[in-house]
Amino acid sequence: MDAEHQEITIVRQCELLGLSRSSYYYGSAGETLEDLQLMRLIDEQYLRTPFFGSRQMATWLGIRLEEPVNRKRVQRMMRIMGIEAIYPRARTTRRNLEHRVFPYLLRDVAIIRKDQVWSTDITYIPIRDGFMYLVAVMDWHTRYVLSWRLSNTLEGHFCIEALEDSLLIGTPEIFNTDQGCQFTSPKFTGVLQGHEIAISMDGRGRALDNVFIERLWRTVKYEDIYLKSYDSVRQLSEGLRNYFQFYCHERPHSSLGKRTPAEMYLQN
Repeated sequence: MDAEHQEITIVRQCELLGLSRSSYYYGSAGETLEDLQLMRLIDEQYLRTPFFGSRQMATWLGIRLEEPVNRKRVQRMMRIMGIEAIYPRARTTRRNLEHRVFPYLLRDVAIIRKDQVWSTDITYIPIRDGFMYLVAVMDWHTRYVLSWRLSNTLEGHFCIEALEDSLLIGTPEIFNTDQGCQFTSPKFTGVLQGHEIAISMDGRGRALDNVFIERLWRTVKYEDIYLKSYDSVRQLSEGLRNYFQFYCHERPHSSLGKRTPAEMYLQN
């Protein structure tokens, strides 16, 4: 980021980096180095064993590190990361009981065309001196990532920015999310309703309701985040931009007949 740039505004620089505009004014969320290392281990293990709660995770960490790890400490870290064992996947969003929850519309629905169903989700991303949160919008049929944004907080602004970016590309018939407050907020659902898009929300505790974007997170972390261990938000932003370009335009998917998501989504 260059605040003194004469031609490219801060807003445009944030757009180019996939960074939430408000996050420009803040650094990544901070923790001690020791806690960040533990959170990295928790994040990696949770991808392998999403059924681990704080007790099991503390036990596993103690075995891995060959020294006891306090369970309350693990609980605090898992809360920051948005992980809850009661759900069979990471819960980086929290429900607001005052917000309207929409029914799940996709049970037994065959997904046969692009723009039939889009979905979004948030995941925790570790970097050297802190962590960020990543949101992405994906087309279910083609696995094409339409947009993404980074933020250092779980406030909903970066989710709305990603949604608005994706709607510049197309319009889905149905948009699926979890019941997190970022997605049930009137500002977020209002954008969808303004485009006459049907809103679908996962049932509580249903791991497979948003399975395609959960698979995306696993792929992004194992093929990019954990391999490169980014040092800064800027490096992370640039790295994710390169990776999503690769994922959409170069990486063949067996479920797509060895074609890329871009070939499938952009062919018509």
